[in-house]
Amino acid sequence: MIRHFLLFSFIFVAAFFQVSQNKTTVFIIGDSTAANKLTTAYPETGWGMPFSYFFDQTVEVNNLAKNGRSTRTFLSEGLLNTALSTMKKGDYVLIQFGHNDESKEKTDRYTSPDQYKENLTKFVNEARAKQATPILITPVSRRKFDKDGNALETHKEYTPLVKEIAAKLNVPLIDLDEKSQKLYQQFGEENSKLLFLQLQANEHPNYPEGKIDNTHFNELGARKIAQIVLQEIKSLNLPLAQHIIKPIVKK
Repeated sequence: MIRHFLLFSFIFVAAFFQVSQNKTTVFIIGDSTAANKLTTAYPETGWGMPFSYFFDQTVEVNNLAKNGRSTRTFLSEGLLNTALSTMKKGDYVLIQFGHNDESKEKTDRYTSPDQYKENLTKFVNEARAKQATPILITPVSRRKFDKDGNALETHKEYTPLVKEIAAKLNVPLIDLDEKSQKLYQQFGEENSKLLFLQLQANEHPNYPEGKIDNTHFNELGARKIAQIVLQEIKSLNLPLAQHIIKPIVKK
């Protein structure tokens, strides 16, 4: 009886391991705009959180994006090695950095343009060495409007660097900077606040003093950004697009 039980258990575990191994993993490496958030930060939401719910059962999302990380600190803290340790042939790596790399006033995370390009190149080459598909993503735009209500570009120096590396290395590119600006413009200067972590005092217990944040998203904003990334994956005609769940149409 015990022997049969142990044999059954072994077969079950082996089968589960085999199913897990056959799944395609989508790694997200990046900063706070994509990262998973603690409940104490709610309603702040990284776009990588809703992104994980749009795929069928053959795909799993491993969101390794972290608050405050630049390409430099992501490497120095060994976070890339965490991804590489389980990365396999057929996986995907979404690479989105820039917010912290360009912050010259924060010397602990600032990355010079030349080093930024070197680091992006390393991410791409390491993913390809694992036979995974890297996808470069320009940094998602901050919310900023001019006096005439036009959404402004907020990554003028680092977005072109991502495009440069994507062209040089022939890497699929998602221009999330441009696409997110267009989203904010569609909502307008006032209504675009509904996409971000913007709260009045005592509106939410996690932020009793309120919060005016034009960089980090709430649930709605994160979902909208995730949907942009998903649509761009479809537009790039990547095999991964075949595993995006189609919406249920009510008859």
